Amino acid sequence: MASHIVVGVDGSAPATAAVEWAAADAQRRGLAVRIVHVCQQWPHSESTEYCAGALEAAADRARQVAKGVEVTTEMLKGNVIDDLIAESRSADSLVVGSRGLGGFAGMVLGSVSMAVAGHSAGPVVVVRAPSGLQHDRVVVGYDGSGHSEAAMTYAIEQARARGAQLHVVFAWQVPAFSSYAVTYSSLLERIVRAEARTARERVVPWRESNPDLVITDEQLCEHPVKALMEAARTADLVVVGSHGLSGFASAVLGSVSHGVLHHVSCPVAVVRPRA
Repeated sequence: MASHIVVGVDGSAPATAAVEWAAADAQRRGLAVRIVHVCQQWPHSESTEYCAGALEAAADRARQVAKGVEVTTEMLKGNVIDDLIAESRSADSLVVGSRGLGGFAGMVLGSVSMAVAGHSAGPVVVVRAPSGLQHDRVVVGYDGSGHSEAAMTYAIEQARARGAQLHVVFAWQVPAFSSYAVTYSSLLERIVRAEARTARERVVPWRESNPDLVITDEQLCEHPVKALMEAARTADLVVVGSHGLSGFASAVLGSVSHGVLHHVSCPVAVVRPRA
């Protein structure tokens, strides 16, 4: 198992929030923090000085947040996305801000985050802003697919480390029938009941194998992004798989994960199964 969390920084406010999140998570879970900055080669000599300053400031902040946690830094010179993906291969998780400056210059909301979340070797946590209220609640989108199994495993680890409740959300959209197809109403009702029952049953083994956690669940007949956005209002972290089946049908990164990353204000973890 990897013994450190990697956090990518660039001197921006979201990157500082990412450092704070990574340091607190490392302290809770007994891990080290590795801070990296990809230094772009600017036409002026001040670029290296700026990069070194961004790393130093980030390391100082990490040590303030999590005293006693091992913090290391490294300046990288390459492509931001490629370097962060490479760092993820030996890390427990990769943490980034939602947008940035400097090494993330010119990136629209989620462009770096989307790229690393879609190709990282492990969990990617995207932090938008410094934490506000603490809810002691982790939310996970779960549909029984392989990717959501990985998301559930990570969400359970996070909930346990935080001493928090885990809330499992399953959402799906029913087939669109013609408003004149009255004969389909009973069929539709049976489909909804069957989907909800199956979703509840999938959570039972997780609840039985983790008796130390309070695990709640809900089944909603609506778009998964909307359901997770609502659940996120009282969550410290939302966890989703990189894509899935069933309620998350055809949801490659850019659908459910993309929607959640764009619309949820609390930290979001996008998890894919390890190779």
